[in-house]
Amino acid sequence: MSENSLAIRKFSDLANPTRFLALADRLLPWLSGLTALFFVAGVWLSFTTEGDYQQGETVRIMYVHVPAAWLSMMCYSVMALAALGTLVWRHPLADVSSRAAAPIGACFTFLALVTGSLWGKPMWGTWWVWDARLTSVFVLFLMYLGLMALNRAIDDPARSSKVSAILVLVGFVNIPIIKFSVEWWNTLHQPASVMRLDGPTIDPEFLWPLIVMAIAFTLLFFTLHIAAMRNEILRRRVTALRRLAARAAGRGARAQ
Repeated sequence: MSENSLAIRKFSDLANPTRFLALADRLLPWLSGLTALFFVAGVWLSFTTEGDYQQGETVRIMYVHVPAAWLSMMCYSVMALAALGTLVWRHPLADVSSRAAAPIGACFTFLALVTGSLWGKPMWGTWWVWDARLTSVFVLFLMYLGLMALNRAIDDPARSSKVSAILVLVGFVNIPIIKFSVEWWNTLHQPASVMRLDGPTIDPEFLWPLIVMAIAFTLLFFTLHIAAMRNEILRRRVTALRRLAARAAGRGARAQ
Protein backbone atom coordinates (compact mmCIF):
# COMPACT_ATOMS: atom_id res chain seq x y z
CA MET A 1 0.00 0.00 0.00
CA SER A 2 1.39 3.44 -0.97
CA GLU A 3 1.99 6.18 1.58
CA ASN A 4 -0.78 8.31 0.05
CA SER A 5 -3.28 5.46 0.29
CA LEU A 6 -2.26 4.83 3.89
CA ALA A 7 -2.71 8.52 4.78
CA ILE A 8 -6.15 8.59 3.11
CA ARG A 9 -7.14 5.44 4.98
CA LYS A 10 -6.08 6.91 8.33
CA PHE A 11 -8.01 10.10 7.56
CA SER A 12 -11.06 8.01 6.66
CA ASP A 13 -10.72 6.06 9.89
CA LEU A 14 -11.16 9.29 11.84
CA ALA A 15 -14.58 9.67 10.21
CA ASN A 16 -15.67 6.88 12.52
CA PRO A 17 -16.85 8.62 15.72
CA THR A 18 -15.92 5.60 17.87
CA ARG A 19 -12.33 5.67 16.60
CA PHE A 20 -12.17 9.41 17.07
CA LEU A 21 -13.32 9.04 20.68
CA ALA A 22 -10.59 6.47 21.30
CA LEU A 23 -7.98 8.78 19.75
CA ALA A 24 -9.27 11.73 21.81
CA ASP A 25 -8.93 9.73 25.02
CA ARG A 26 -5.29 9.04 24.19
CA LEU A 27 -4.42 12.56 23.05
CA LEU A 28 -6.14 14.72 25.67
CA PRO A 29 -3.89 13.87 28.65
CA TRP A 30 -0.76 14.63 26.62
CA LEU A 31 -2.19 17.81 25.13
CA SER A 32 -3.35 18.99 28.56
CA GLY A 33 0.11 18.40 30.03
CA LEU A 34 1.86 20.20 27.17
CA THR A 35 -0.58 23.11 27.41
CA ALA A 36 0.06 23.52 31.13
CA LEU A 37 3.83 23.28 30.60
CA PHE A 38 3.89 25.99 27.92
CA PHE A 39 1.59 28.25 29.93
CA VAL A 40 3.85 28.00 32.97
CA ALA A 41 6.92 28.78 30.82
CA GLY A 42 5.11 31.57 28.96
CA VAL A 43 3.80 33.27 32.10
CA TRP A 44 7.22 33.04 33.74
CA LEU A 45 8.93 34.58 30.69
CA SER A 46 6.22 37.24 30.44
CA PHE A 47 6.79 38.46 33.98
CA THR A 48 10.59 38.16 34.08
CA THR A 49 11.27 40.30 31.00
CA GLU A 50 11.71 44.03 31.46
CA GLY A 51 8.99 46.50 30.55
CA ASP A 52 9.05 48.43 27.30
CA TYR A 53 10.73 51.88 27.39
CA GLN A 54 7.59 53.47 25.92
CA GLN A 55 4.73 51.27 27.14
CA GLY A 56 6.17 50.31 30.51
CA GLU A 57 4.54 47.37 32.28
CA THR A 58 1.42 47.53 30.09
CA VAL A 59 3.39 45.79 27.33
CA ARG A 60 2.78 42.52 29.21
CA ILE A 61 -0.85 42.62 28.05
CA MET A 62 0.57 41.80 24.61
CA TYR A 63 1.41 38.27 25.74
CA VAL A 64 -2.31 37.52 26.16
CA HIS A 65 -3.87 39.89 23.64
CA VAL A 66 -1.84 38.94 20.57
CA PRO A 67 -2.17 35.11 20.93
CA ALA A 68 -5.89 35.49 21.66
CA ALA A 69 -6.30 37.59 18.50
CA TRP A 70 -4.35 35.07 16.43
CA LEU A 71 -6.41 32.18 17.78
CA SER A 72 -9.69 33.99 17.14
CA MET A 73 -8.84 34.01 13.44
CA MET A 74 -7.29 30.54 13.39
CA CYS A 75 -10.37 29.08 15.04
CA TYR A 76 -12.63 30.55 12.36
CA SER A 77 -10.26 29.21 9.70
CA VAL A 78 -10.65 25.74 11.23
CA MET A 79 -14.42 26.21 11.03
CA ALA A 80 -14.12 27.21 7.37
CA LEU A 81 -12.16 24.01 6.61
CA ALA A 82 -14.80 22.04 8.50
CA ALA A 83 -17.50 23.77 6.43
CA LEU A 84 -15.77 22.60 3.24
CA GLY A 85 -15.65 19.13 4.76
CA THR A 86 -19.39 19.29 5.32
CA LEU A 87 -20.39 20.64 1.90
CA VAL A 88 -17.76 19.06 -0.37
CA TRP A 89 -16.46 15.86 1.24
CA ARG A 90 -19.46 15.07 3.48
CA HIS A 91 -17.10 14.16 6.29
CA PRO A 92 -19.21 12.90 9.21
CA LEU A 93 -17.18 14.79 11.83
CA ALA A 94 -16.86 18.08 9.93
CA ASP A 95 -20.04 19.58 11.39
CA VAL A 96 -19.03 18.28 14.83
CA SER A 97 -15.73 20.12 14.48
CA SER A 98 -17.38 23.37 13.42
CA ARG A 99 -19.94 23.32 16.22
CA ALA A 100 -17.29 22.52 18.80
CA ALA A 101 -15.00 25.32 17.59
CA ALA A 102 -17.57 28.15 17.61
CA PRO A 103 -17.80 28.72 21.41
CA ILE A 104 -14.01 28.44 21.75
CA GLY A 105 -13.49 30.99 18.99
CA ALA A 106 -16.03 33.31 20.63
CA CYS A 107 -14.10 33.13 23.92
CA PHE A 108 -10.76 33.88 22.23
CA THR A 109 -12.30 36.79 20.34
CA PHE A 110 -13.90 38.19 23.49
CA LEU A 111 -10.56 37.89 25.30
CA ALA A 112 -8.83 39.72 22.44
CA LEU A 113 -11.40 42.53 22.56
CA VAL A 114 -11.19 42.93 26.35
CA THR A 115 -7.38 42.84 26.55
CA GLY A 116 -7.18 45.14 23.54
CA SER A 117 -9.34 47.69 25.36
CA LEU A 118 -7.23 47.36 28.50
CA TRP A 119 -4.10 47.90 26.43
CA GLY A 120 -5.61 50.68 24.34
CA LYS A 121 -6.67 52.89 27.26
CA PRO A 122 -3.12 53.77 28.47
CA MET A 123 -1.65 53.73 24.95
CA TRP A 124 -4.34 55.53 22.95
CA GLY A 125 -6.20 57.31 25.72
CA THR A 126 -9.49 55.55 24.96
CA TRP A 127 -11.06 52.16 25.59
CA TRP A 128 -12.50 51.79 22.09
CA VAL A 129 -12.40 53.32 18.63
CA TRP A 130 -14.37 52.20 15.62
CA ASP A 131 -11.36 51.72 13.38
CA ALA A 132 -11.13 48.95 10.78
CA ARG A 133 -9.24 46.41 12.93
CA LEU A 134 -11.37 46.73 16.06
CA THR A 135 -14.63 46.83 14.13
CA SER A 136 -13.80 43.75 12.04
CA VAL A 137 -12.80 41.78 15.15
CA PHE A 138 -16.06 42.83 16.82
CA VAL A 139 -17.92 41.62 13.73
CA LEU A 140 -16.07 38.30 14.07
CA PHE A 141 -17.32 38.01 17.65
CA LEU A 142 -20.90 38.65 16.50
CA MET A 143 -20.48 36.01 13.79
CA TYR A 144 -19.44 33.44 16.36
CA LEU A 145 -22.47 34.26 18.50
CA GLY A 146 -24.76 34.12 15.47
CA LEU A 147 -23.47 30.71 14.41
CA MET A 148 -23.89 29.37 17.94
CA ALA A 149 -27.48 30.64 18.02
CA LEU A 150 -28.19 29.17 14.58
CA ASN A 151 -26.90 25.75 15.62
CA ARG A 152 -29.29 25.78 18.57
CA ALA A 153 -32.26 27.16 16.61
CA ILE A 154 -32.48 24.46 13.91
CA ASP A 155 -33.48 21.02 15.18
CA ASP A 156 -32.81 19.10 11.96
CA PRO A 157 -29.07 18.18 12.11
CA ALA A 158 -28.66 17.79 8.33
CA ARG A 159 -30.27 21.15 7.53
CA SER A 160 -28.48 22.88 10.40
CA SER A 161 -25.05 21.63 9.30
CA LYS A 162 -25.59 22.75 5.69
CA VAL A 163 -26.90 26.22 6.55
CA SER A 164 -24.17 26.75 9.15
CA ALA A 165 -21.43 25.64 6.74
CA ILE A 166 -22.62 28.09 4.06
CA LEU A 167 -22.70 30.97 6.52
CA VAL A 168 -19.23 30.08 7.84
CA LEU A 169 -17.79 30.19 4.32
CA VAL A 170 -19.53 33.48 3.53
CA GLY A 171 -18.25 34.98 6.78
CA PHE A 172 -14.69 33.88 6.06
CA VAL A 173 -14.27 37.03 3.96
CA ASN A 174 -13.88 38.88 7.27
CA ILE A 175 -10.64 37.05 8.13
CA PRO A 176 -8.44 38.72 5.46
CA ILE A 177 -10.14 42.01 6.31
CA ILE A 178 -8.98 41.64 9.93
CA LYS A 179 -5.50 40.60 8.84
CA PHE A 180 -4.85 43.36 6.30
CA SER A 181 -7.03 46.14 7.73
CA VAL A 182 -3.99 47.96 9.14
CA GLU A 183 -2.48 48.06 5.64
CA TRP A 184 -5.64 48.87 3.69
CA TRP A 185 -6.94 51.65 5.97
CA ASN A 186 -5.68 54.19 8.49
CA THR A 187 -5.99 52.58 11.92
CA LEU A 188 -4.51 53.04 15.37
CA HIS A 189 -3.02 49.57 15.16
CA GLN A 190 0.58 49.20 14.08
CA PRO A 191 1.38 46.96 11.07
CA ALA A 192 2.38 43.34 11.61
CA SER A 193 5.64 43.05 13.56
CA VAL A 194 5.95 39.25 13.90
CA MET A 195 4.60 37.53 10.77
CA ARG A 196 6.50 39.45 8.10
CA LEU A 197 8.26 38.32 4.94
CA ASP A 198 11.39 40.22 5.98
CA GLY A 199 11.35 38.75 9.49
CA PRO A 200 10.02 40.00 12.84
CA THR A 201 10.72 43.59 13.84
CA ILE A 202 9.92 43.05 17.52
CA ASP A 203 12.83 42.82 19.96
CA PRO A 204 13.80 39.20 20.81
CA GLU A 205 13.29 39.95 24.51
CA PHE A 206 9.58 40.38 23.79
CA LEU A 207 9.40 37.96 20.86
CA TRP A 208 10.31 34.76 22.73
CA PRO A 209 7.71 35.11 25.52
CA LEU A 210 5.16 35.96 22.83
CA ILE A 211 6.03 32.84 20.81
CA VAL A 212 5.83 30.60 23.89
CA MET A 213 2.46 32.07 24.85
CA ALA A 214 1.22 31.68 21.27
CA ILE A 215 2.16 27.99 21.37
CA ALA A 216 0.42 27.65 24.74
CA PHE A 217 -2.77 29.25 23.40
CA THR A 218 -2.65 27.05 20.28
CA LEU A 219 -2.27 23.90 22.40
CA LEU A 220 -5.13 25.12 24.58
CA PHE A 221 -7.32 25.51 21.51
CA PHE A 222 -6.63 21.98 20.26
CA THR A 223 -7.15 20.54 23.75
CA LEU A 224 -10.50 22.30 24.15
CA HIS A 225 -11.52 21.57 20.57
CA ILE A 226 -10.90 17.84 20.79
CA ALA A 227 -12.64 17.68 24.17
CA ALA A 228 -15.61 19.65 22.81
CA MET A 229 -15.82 17.39 19.74
CA ARG A 230 -15.86 14.36 22.03
CA ASN A 231 -18.67 15.91 24.08
CA GLU A 232 -20.63 16.79 20.94
CA ILE A 233 -20.39 13.21 19.64
CA LEU A 234 -21.59 11.85 22.98
CA ARG A 235 -24.39 14.43 23.08
CA ARG A 236 -25.59 13.36 19.64
CA ARG A 237 -25.53 9.72 20.67
CA VAL A 238 -27.61 10.47 23.74
CA THR A 239 -30.07 12.50 21.63
CA ALA A 240 -30.35 9.65 19.11
CA LEU A 241 -30.99 7.12 21.88
CA ARG A 242 -33.69 9.33 23.38
CA ARG A 243 -35.40 9.67 20.01
CA LEU A 244 -35.31 5.90 19.52
CA ALA A 245 -36.73 5.39 23.00
CA ALA A 246 -39.49 7.93 22.33
CA ARG A 247 -40.40 6.23 19.03
CA ALA A 248 -40.42 2.82 20.69
CA ALA A 249 -42.66 4.17 23.44
CA GLY A 250 -44.98 5.72 20.84
CA ARG A 251 -45.27 2.43 18.92
CA GLY A 252 -45.95 0.61 22.17
CA ALA A 253 -48.72 3.05 23.12
CA ARG A 254 -50.36 2.69 19.69
CA ALA A 255 -50.18 -1.11 19.92
CA GLN A 256 -52.12 -1.03 23.15
